[in-house]
Amino acid sequence: MTPFVPKRLEQVAFGLFLTFFMTFIITGISTVLAVGPDAPGFAGLWFVAWMSSWAVAFPAVLVVAPFVRRILRVIVRPA
Repeated sequence: MTPFVPKRLEQVAFGLFLTFFMTFIITGISTVLAVGPDAPGFAGLWFVAWMSSWAVAFPAVLVVAPFVRRILRVIVRPA
C-alpha cells in the first residue's frame, strides 16, 4: 500500500485510529456488561454506544494530546 496521509496530518490520523479502536473495544465491553452478549439488538446497542463515544473521543484527543505531550516533556527523562 502506498502511503497517502501527509506528514503534517500524522497526529490527526493517529488520534483518529487510536480513538476508533479504543472506543470500539471499551464500548463493546461496557455493552456486554450492561445488557449481555445475547441481548436482543446487542449489535445495534453497541454500534450506537460506539459512534456516540467516538464522536466525543476523537475531538477530545485532538484537544488533550498537546497538553499530554507538554507534561511528558517535563516528566520523562532523556535516554
